Amino acid sequence: MDTASHLGRRIVSMTRYGLRVTVGLVPVLFAILHATGILNLGLAQRLDDMIYDARLRATMPRTLDERIVIVDIDEKSLAEVGRWPWPRDKMAALADEVFDRQRAVLAGFDVVFAEPDESSGLRQLRKMAQDELRSEAGFVEKVRRMDARLDHDDLFARSLQGRPVVLGYYFTSDRDGRNTGVLPEPVIAQGRLPREQTRITVWNGFGSNIPALAKAAPQAGFFNAIAEPDGVVRSTPLIAEYQGRFYESLGLAMFRQLTGFPAVEPGHPPGVPLFGPVPGIESIVLKQDGRSLAIPVDNRVAALVPFRGSGGPKGGSYAYHSASDVLLGRLPPGLLSGKIVLFGTTAPGLLDLRATPINEAYPGVEIHANMISGLLDDKLLVKPDYAEGFELVLLLFAGITLAFGLPALSATRAVALSGVVIGVVLALNFWLYLTYGLVLPMASALMMAVSLFGLNMSYGYFVESRSKRELAHLFGNYVPPELVDEMLKDPDRYTMQAAARELTVMFCDMRGFTRLSEQMDPVHLQRLLNTIFSRLTRIIRAQRGTVDKYMGDCIMAFWGAPVESEQHAAQAVRAALTMSREIIAINREREVEGQPPIAIGIGLHTGLMCVGDMGSDIRRSYTVIGDAVNLGSRLEGLTKTYGVPIIASQATRDQAIGFHWQELDRVRVKGRDQAVTIYRPLSPIALVETDGAIHASPEEAWDGLLRSYRAQDWPACEFALANLLFIEPDNVLYHLYAQRVASRKRLPSDPGWDGTTNVETK
Repeated sequence: MDTASHLGRRIVSMTRYGLRVTVGLVPVLFAILHATGILNLGLAQRLDDMIYDARLRATMPRTLDERIVIVDIDEKSLAEVGRWPWPRDKMAALADEVFDRQRAVLAGFDVVFAEPDESSGLRQLRKMAQDELRSEAGFVEKVRRMDARLDHDDLFARSLQGRPVVLGYYFTSDRDGRNTGVLPEPVIAQGRLPREQTRITVWNGFGSNIPALAKAAPQAGFFNAIAEPDGVVRSTPLIAEYQGRFYESLGLAMFRQLTGFPAVEPGHPPGVPLFGPVPGIESIVLKQDGRSLAIPVDNRVAALVPFRGSGGPKGGSYAYHSASDVLLGRLPPGLLSGKIVLFGTTAPGLLDLRATPINEAYPGVEIHANMISGLLDDKLLVKPDYAEGFELVLLLFAGITLAFGLPALSATRAVALSGVVIGVVLALNFWLYLTYGLVLPMASALMMAVSLFGLNMSYGYFVESRSKRELAHLFGNYVPPELVDEMLKDPDRYTMQAAARELTVMFCDMRGFTRLSEQMDPVHLQRLLNTIFSRLTRIIRAQRGTVDKYMGDCIMAFWGAPVESEQHAAQAVRAALTMSREIIAINREREVEGQPPIAIGIGLHTGLMCVGDMGSDIRRSYTVIGDAVNLGSRLEGLTKTYGVPIIASQATRDQAIGFHWQELDRVRVKGRDQAVTIYRPLSPIALVETDGAIHASPEEAWDGLLRSYRAQDWPACEFALANLLFIEPDNVLYHLYAQRVASRKRLPSDPGWDGTTNVETK
């Protein structure tokens, strides 16, 4: 009996041990999925960033690099010389002072000269000499003699000609092909750096220097600073792509000029295959005269910025001189002899202050200075290509040790084992950082170790059952019962905590409700609203939607939370179409009863929203907020203007596959600078053959009208509208565009107009 009892207790103990080990392996699995990129744990990334930032601040040298000097366009300079941009004759004088009197070895400009300088009035004088005063020979001759002195761009170009100068420019993705200035020659030949094997920064536009300056100083580098998702600049791209060509950054361009313009080639990891695709790169290799220098980069072809100090004139990393002091000759001759000079700005009004690990308002020019210092010293921090493998090995070591060790130990020994494992992780990571400059992740290992310890101290069936009851209580009033059942299968995945998620939001509003409410007594009005809301809510729930709230005569709902769904946009569109048909059925019933019809307007938008439990201490609700939610509400309001029951944004249309759509317009709603294309969903594709009304819609004529409208071809618009109105004379949308065409045709043609409608009402 004793043996049987002991065996029974042994079996129970082993069962509990196995259960705790199994539960303990869950954080290990999540950490491994995060390390391999299958699952993105945002908290782990944020913690890694915080560790990196703190370690960088603790270990940066905080010493003065005397090789680099910053000529600062500061507030003092703006007060003494004038607002920026300065006339180019002053820039020419500034360049002459730096090279002739101060004898700098190299100058780089963290500014761009994208527009011609017309401050001298030369353009007006030339025009007068060619037009009204061309018969005045003396005036024309005097203008010709003054040309060289008043052409400030030419003065600046001549001051840069033949001197060691690197101009700055920027890339952008918001120009729609409208570029300015001239780009320098690319540094890597087209095709040498395949985009498929890297995540290199790709741009589709640029703002560069005017041709005269670009010809005088052909060396140039882009000065874009790329922020991480949290808005902090930790690294900067050394190479960026534009139209299949690869260009260098300002820091790299200045370093190459200092070292004799070595050739730039991508450096691949060892073991490059003879055949098949070329792997990603691990470095940028500078080659010259049989020598080579490998600059480590990540798979974005970017390098971590080796910050030296807190930044700015008082940061102690670089000597700052006010640009006005240099321009006005206040510096002793030769003070900048042999120095590398960077022209930049710390004036807040010129918007070149960046958030960095060191400071929330760090001068952008000093980011380039730090990069040049790191290149000169060959001391760049690097996140190696084997960082993922290192993280996996670390996770397996720590995870297996804790998952199998903690359940077998007492509480005191479990604390000791957890402390030892965490200490080993920290010590190894810091040793590799300080000794070899390797930036390796460890947040996932720390989070996993803490999670394992917490689980083994608190896990139990009571905790699990209680979490299920709480989950059902929290979400039962918001989501369909079948979704609550699905959530209860894995309650740890769902929480009321606010999170940023891509969701689809719906606003559904009854039309003419105020007039209707004035004609009905409260009891009948209540019965009507309850009936309509109940029928529409059942449709929303049937499509796995979450009802957010009822606001008077409006229903607000969203899809994609708390239960994630890849089809949230399609589910919302399907619900909207079904609700529109349900209103038709309701109106048939009301017609039999002799009641007036009702109408609804529905707005749909898909975007990033904040979802979670929000409110006050008195009352809270599971809801969504954010700019994307506001846009959904705006679109609902536009259904009145365009005379359609449903309006969806471009984002919803792109993700809702399987529907026919009618493009309505491009609008810029109040409170948003970016225009959005709006659409009307017509029907699921599968219903086209059976839905005669949709099949008969003159879609090609409408699409042609929109093209003509945006091309400002008013005769073609009028012809198309005449045909459309002949088919549907009462169509509100067609009449709206007829009014717009009549109004626009009275205005002169506007090359900058793209057909976007500005909506001022909310």
